[in-house]
Amino acid sequence: MAVKIRLARHGKKGYAFYHIVVADSRAPRDGKFIEKLGTYNPNTNPATIDLNFEQALGWLMKGAQPTDTARAILSYKGVLYKKHLLGGVAKGAFSESDAEAKFNKWLGEKEGKVTAKVNKLEAEKSADKKARLTAEAAIKEARAAAIAERKAAAEAEAAAAAAEAEEAPAEEATETPAEE
Repeated sequence: MAVKIRLARHGKKGYAFYHIVVADSRAPRDGKFIEKLGTYNPNTNPATIDLNFEQALGWLMKGAQPTDTARAILSYKGVLYKKHLLGGVAKGAFSESDAEAKFNKWLGEKEGKVTAKVNKLEAEKSADKKARLTAEAAIKEARAAAIAERKAAAEAEAAAAAAEAEEAPAEEATETPAEE
């Protein structure tokens, strides 16, 4: 029986969520599986991966073949690197403590990269929000200035009309006695 480590799709249309499973290669994609290893959510940035490391490593050591996407996920989490290091230990290339040291060093670097990406995304998000607020404030000020100009023009017009209205009756009053 050929065993594969692959993704089983869940979630709604346009918003996929995957279970990482070990299944017989002849079973349907979302059908019967042997064991669930974890979950993968590509909708978050960075993608959220919850994986049982020891079970995944155990299945790889037994000969389970990951699909391309599952291989990328296992590589991202370090399962394939750990398998590679254990292969080196089995061949006698280095000791198990050396392998563990190499893996822990790699894991620390990986966590640093992920943390840096999360911090960068948060900084970009806050900078974008600040820029939008600044642009919105500038638009608000421009609108307020335009409204103030229109009000001033309307008041000036009203004052001019009132001055004309005052002048017109005064002219009529001076002209009426002269006509008699």
